[in-house]
Amino acid sequence: MQTTLINANCMDVLYSLNLDYNKCVIVSDPPFNVGYHYNSYNDRLSEEDYMDLMGGAFGELPSVIIHYPETLYKIAFQIGKFPERVVSWVYNSNTAKQHRDVAFFDVKPNFNQRKQPYKNLNDKRIQRRIAEGKTGARLYDWWNINQVKNVSKIKTNHPCQMPVEVMLNIIGILPKGCTIIDPFMGSGTTGVACKILGYDFVGIELDAEYFEIAKNRIEEAKEGVENG
Repeated sequence: MQTTLINANCMDVLYSLNLDYNKCVIVSDPPFNVGYHYNSYNDRLSEEDYMDLMGGAFGELPSVIIHYPETLYKIAFQIGKFPERVVSWVYNSNTAKQHRDVAFFDVKPNFNQRKQPYKNLNDKRIQRRIAEGKTGARLYDWWNINQVKNVSKIKTNHPCQMPVEVMLNIIGILPKGCTIIDPFMGSGTTGVACKILGYDFVGIELDAEYFEIAKNRIEEAKEGVENG
């Protein structure tokens, strides 16, 4: 497994890397353009500039985009693609928005590749599957996963740190052998999931502080061990 980390503006380097782009999938939780306080990025672009950024980042390759559903519709229009599949990630928070969608463009997720615990352990059919050595059911398209809280021990200085479990679910249902690119790497959770699951990863991050956070988190992640 190879990991490449780049401290740069993704628009300057994204499509000039020494990669086989036919085997690449972009996976990212991009800036939402809602006024988050990032160190080196203005999260209040004009609608036109923001959509140009989204189109430039996601328009050329198969992509998985995490965003609020209203904005995902606009991004789909911008890049001229319909999603192959959409998953809802829901969470309990103190904000008006309680979920985000995960849209798969030009790549079909395989939900059989990622297992989740059986729900009804008293069901005789489930008991029989467990007795046969099966470890869980195929992943569903509705993920109830808490956000990373500010009081969490794993919280970094990045304002929008993604939960590892969300990224493990996404990476875990993508084609085996593909290279994952995150052009808005942030705190590096996509790279952590790739390290754990054994996918090649390219992460690009504009801000120097966030880049170091991501680099350290990915280096500390253990391949084949799923932990936060």
